[in-house]
Amino acid sequence: MTLARRLPAYTWDRIAPLREKAGLHPDGPVDLSMGTPVDPVPGPIRDALAAASDAPGYPATWGTPRLRAAAAGWLARAHGVPVSPHDVLPVVGTKEFIAWLPVMLELGPGDVVLQPELAYPTYDIGARLAGASVLASDSLLGAGPARVRLVWVNSPSNPTGRVLPAEHLRKVVAWARERGAVVASDECYISLGWDAAPVSVLHPSVCGESHDGVLAVHSLSKRSNLAGYRAGFVTGDPALVADLLAIRKQAGMIMPAPVQAAMAAALGDEAHAAEQRERYAARRAVLRSAFAEAGWAIDHSEAGLYLWVRHPAHDCWSAAELLAAEGGILVAPGELYGPAGKRHIRVALTATDERVAAAAARLRQLDCGASRG
Repeated sequence: MTLARRLPAYTWDRIAPLREKAGLHPDGPVDLSMGTPVDPVPGPIRDALAAASDAPGYPATWGTPRLRAAAAGWLARAHGVPVSPHDVLPVVGTKEFIAWLPVMLELGPGDVVLQPELAYPTYDIGARLAGASVLASDSLLGAGPARVRLVWVNSPSNPTGRVLPAEHLRKVVAWARERGAVVASDECYISLGWDAAPVSVLHPSVCGESHDGVLAVHSLSKRSNLAGYRAGFVTGDPALVADLLAIRKQAGMIMPAPVQAAMAAALGDEAHAAEQRERYAARRAVLRSAFAEAGWAIDHSEAGLYLWVRHPAHDCWSAAELLAAEGGILVAPGELYGPAGKRHIRVALTATDERVAAAAARLRQLDCGASRG
């Protein structure tokens, strides 16, 4: 069997029928399915990209000193995390890094990747690419399987918005260190805490004074609207970062020089990030109120870029069907993130203010049957 045939259907291909139905709405669809930014890239970031566009030579896989210093400085200022600029490695979008990390860690048949019960699908894809197995669990499984090699944590969670406290993260790190496993923390949404304050796995309250065996993955897609730039970085255990750098040099996994300059500018500026955060907060308030008034329940959702919503009568697919067919609203059925999501839908905050307002108005007019249970 070819590698492609071993992989499941691409997540977003599975909701193509829902997308088609939502597109039939007379006032157009409202797409709340993917967490893809819709707001402009801030001017100073675009200016930095343009200023660095005369880049005829090969860029450094390790990244420029300015970029690495900017990432380390941002972590220290915004999240109280001390890392050396020497231990920062830019990646060509964090999805690429997440998908290939098990391969780069030399996992294979017989090795186990532990991920949350409800999880970003690419954790599973990465294990499959390496030929490893996946266990989905929110517990540490007692003694655990003998060959757990990689443990994924994701706080704030995609899809639920759940925030893991430092005490829980500390237990995960201790458990993994006892078994020689790597902890990889996907911190893509760490700047979007609403009702809770997310903490990095690299914070001293979690991992102590050492980053041994721990990696944190950060993206600028949400904070700075840079999904189209493919701008992220990984940092943590110096030995692991050095190994990853050596592999990425050989494989040509290099962030383009203009993007490195843009990323450094983004990490050095908090004003645009605060402005974008306020946009998401306002959209979150509108959608949260509209779903609640329509009788839907909202679980977790204390941080991140999504609402984790439950209809009292429908499962995730029939609820998504109802919204698409009757309201022209496209959402992600929770089962895309694991069987435990079968009662929920994930609602993204990434639509324009006008489209969010349209979704709220349609929800208020839609006979969802929620109020009748």
